[in-house]
Amino acid sequence: MKVLDLACTHGHTFEGWFGSEDDFRDQQTRGLVICPLCGDGQVAKRPSAPRLNLAHARPPKGEAAPAPATSPVATPSPDAALPEPLARLRAAWWRAAREVARTAEDVGPRFAEEARRIHHGDAEERGIRGQATPQEARALLEEGIGVLPLPDGCEETLQ
Repeated sequence: MKVLDLACTHGHTFEGWFGSEDDFRDQQTRGLVICPLCGDGQVAKRPSAPRLNLAHARPPKGEAAPAPATSPVATPSPDAALPEPLARLRAAWWRAAREVARTAEDVGPRFAEEARRIHHGDAEERGIRGQATPQEARALLEEGIGVLPLPDGCEETLQ
C-alpha cells in the first residue's frame, strides 16, 4: 500500500492510499483522484516522509523478536501541529460530518439519481448520503445540486 500526501490547486492537502505508484498515476489519468473538500481534479503529489508500520512486523526465522519498549513513545495527533483555531475548525468539521452520516438516509450507489429526484421535486426533500463517482459528483454540481464529499471514517461511529 502506498500512502501519498496530495494537494489540489486550492491548497487543500489530504492523504491518498494506492496499491502502487502506477495505480496512483492510472487513477489520476482517469480523473478518479479528486480533492475530498472541493472536488478539484487537479491534484498533485506533495513531498512526504515515509512511514513504517512496524506494529505487525515479524523477525526473520531464527531471530528473536525485539524486546518491547519499556516506555511508550508518544505519537502526536495530526491536530497537534495545527494552530489552535485550525484544530478547533477540524474538530468541528468532523463533528458535522459524523452528524450528517448519522442523520442522513444512506441511498448507497443511487446517490446521484436520488439527489436529482429531490432537486426536481420528484422525491421528498431530506438529507441523503451515498456513493457517487467523481464524474457524477461533478455533473450534480454543474446542475446546481449541492454535494459535499464526507471524509472516510465519519461513519465508523455508526457501527
